[in-house]
Amino acid sequence: MSILNTFSLEGKTALVTGCKRGIGMAMAVGLAEAGANIIGVSASLELSDSKVSKAVEATGKSFSAYQCDFSDRKSLYAFIAAVKKDHPQIDILVNNAGTILRTPAAEHPDEMWDKVIEVNQNAQFILTREIGKEMVARGFGKIIFTASLLTFQGGITVPGYAASKGAVGQLTMAFANEWASKGVNVNAIAPGYIATDNTEALRNDAARSESILSRIPAGRWGEATDFAGPTVFLASEAASYMHGTIMLVDGGWMGR
Repeated sequence: MSILNTFSLEGKTALVTGCKRGIGMAMAVGLAEAGANIIGVSASLELSDSKVSKAVEATGKSFSAYQCDFSDRKSLYAFIAAVKKDHPQIDILVNNAGTILRTPAAEHPDEMWDKVIEVNQNAQFILTREIGKEMVARGFGKIIFTASLLTFQGGITVPGYAASKGAVGQLTMAFANEWASKGVNVNAIAPGYIATDNTEALRNDAARSESILSRIPAGRWGEATDFAGPTVFLASEAASYMHGTIMLVDGGWMGR
């Protein structure tokens, strides 16, 4: 097999959470361009004619849309039951759905903390366990978490987000430790400062934006499309010996 062929995802099915826009959409489209059919889910994803479905279908691959409120445990389990019934074999799971709520730690209410932890940590554990157990039984699968710079750093005014993304890093390694020998690769991608909805408040703060840009060696905010390549790589046979890795896609931020 040539090296380029190891990146092919032809015949695979990928489930991408949080795919309606931004990084998740770029991941879904990248996987489709590499040959995978896509199952997409977001809390408010249109069930037909969405922007992401049109982009995926333009590659010649299929797109199956679902809605799920990841902050609601019953909604999560209902989604899992439905998607497993409709798609008995899911080869690739991309845990990208997430939320961020900003309030200084001293005023950070329980409701904010609980929602962020439920979406970013608890739901991702449950979904990975339920989809991943089928991969383990088949002896093949690729799981990719979306981590963060705050997997490594504490951030400012986002204690719940930092805690949840720290947990994502640990979950990546915990699952990898158990499933690497079972033919399932579990890894994560840690985005740096990316021009998405999550960072709009930072980009609109002139002083903070300048402070951030001055530390990024690449000299720019990242774009959602910067994540297509790394996602395809981790989902492919080219990354068959990668387990428990947190891949930084941060313009060099963590190297400073």
